[in-house]
Amino acid sequence: MSSVRNPVADLRELGIENASNVYYQLEPAQLVKQSLERNQGVLSDTGALAVNTGEFTGRSPKDKFIVKDPITADTVNWNDFNIPFTTENFDRLYDKVTAYFAGKDVWVRDCFACADTSYRIGVKVITELPWSSLFAYNMFLRPNEEELEYMQTDWTVIQAPGFLADPAVDATRQHNFAVVSFTRKVILIGGTAYTGEIKKGIFTILNYILPQDKQVLSMHCSANQGAEGDTAIFFGLSGTGKTTLSADPKRKLIGDDEHGWTNTGVFNFEGGCYAKCIDLSAEKEPEIFQAVRPGALLENITFFPGTNQVNYADKSITENTRVSYPLTFIPNALEPSVGAVPKNIFFLTADAYGVLPPISRLTPGQAMYQFISGYTAKVAGTEAGVTEPKSTFSACFGAPFLPLHPAKYAQMLGEKMRKNDVNVWLINTGWTGGPYGVGSRIKLAYTRSMIAAAIDGKLEHVRYRSTPVFGLAIPETVPGVPADILDPRNTWTDKAAYDAKAADLAGQFIRNFQKYAAAADQEILASAPKI
Repeated sequence: MSSVRNPVADLRELGIENASNVYYQLEPAQLVKQSLERNQGVLSDTGALAVNTGEFTGRSPKDKFIVKDPITADTVNWNDFNIPFTTENFDRLYDKVTAYFAGKDVWVRDCFACADTSYRIGVKVITELPWSSLFAYNMFLRPNEEELEYMQTDWTVIQAPGFLADPAVDATRQHNFAVVSFTRKVILIGGTAYTGEIKKGIFTILNYILPQDKQVLSMHCSANQGAEGDTAIFFGLSGTGKTTLSADPKRKLIGDDEHGWTNTGVFNFEGGCYAKCIDLSAEKEPEIFQAVRPGALLENITFFPGTNQVNYADKSITENTRVSYPLTFIPNALEPSVGAVPKNIFFLTADAYGVLPPISRLTPGQAMYQFISGYTAKVAGTEAGVTEPKSTFSACFGAPFLPLHPAKYAQMLGEKMRKNDVNVWLINTGWTGGPYGVGSRIKLAYTRSMIAAAIDGKLEHVRYRSTPVFGLAIPETVPGVPADILDPRNTWTDKAAYDAKAADLAGQFIRNFQKYAAAADQEILASAPKI
């Protein structure tokens, strides 16, 4: 246990008194040992700690609240993701949660967010479980002893999975909650052990602070850097390949999920990766596969019967199986996680309808339209009762984490794209030859080849043709990729069926965009698909 700071005094200032034991800044091996001793997890055959997060195996967006006060009242975009919570209700709930820790063991960790020291914030994470503290160690930036001595806490995260709210008294929707107070600079999490709530709580507050106060564009994206120092960023919702495609052995990984874009470059918010591991394999994703080792935290996976070997194909607990690990577990991670201004931006979508081309180059207007739309499609079977692909539109590829209006982020991205003359590409990592159930998933090797060709400038001088309906510019040739898959219509046996599906998807885009049309300029509006 570190003696640099006095964690008991820190807790007392926050209203947490009479804790049984306070464990401060423990190393991963100590946290793993404690988790095993408490029967809260088991070791996989590679030495990673495997835990079950219980009732919640993912975020609960409808139970995320922001305190509506003088800071947020006129700045937050109040909606289904940014649900208002009163100051009085927060104060009362805060007192109940802090009182809950009396007589319990408490884990405390001081860490940083934001790799660019100009924007760095100090984060104190207080948890009820040792493996939650391991998650915080993996995911945030780790201060050294000297930094610990002088660091200030800007934000505090308090996570109490065992505390269940009473909705009738506490003004929550149900017994779980995640509440952000920008005035008290506290994220209060209860009733859920899903660790992603900790990570996304900090992402949410940075999505407010950086654009609103620092004129820095916050982004839900991964990023990597080439040998020449060129930066590429990858936007995409969960399951589109954001983590997989940024973990390229030929390029340095800046980060896999959350970044800021300043006037001089891009920086990672985090110190680790939180990768989906459904169907993970050494062949398809070697960097992530090899990162599942001592210190990594596996969530909601299962083992092959009678073994401690992970069955990555098993979705019986959830499709959202996860692994967290420090960035240093990736051999080619960039340190510090700061890169140059991007030269290429990739919008990733897993189009389960098989309509969109595997790669297309976007005009600035199309780029803004696609960014504000934030489209992907879930395949049948990922949710109860879903038998057909299901479209998902999430503004700026991260609507649940955006406290400000999507137009704010879109405007900032548009300005940066034009100022820096950035190439923008739409990449479909989903289906070809028909929709899910008929066609097949585009091979990861082909997607990697297309992205490499774009980054290397090999698509600058090839011929392009425009698709009907969406008006996307498709390259006629891409090195290492069969030409016949580049135009999605050509891959369908039934061309009329393709045309009908394309028209249907275009209609969904148009209907979704109606709520943003008033804030969009003519160039963006003209980039909508044409039915």
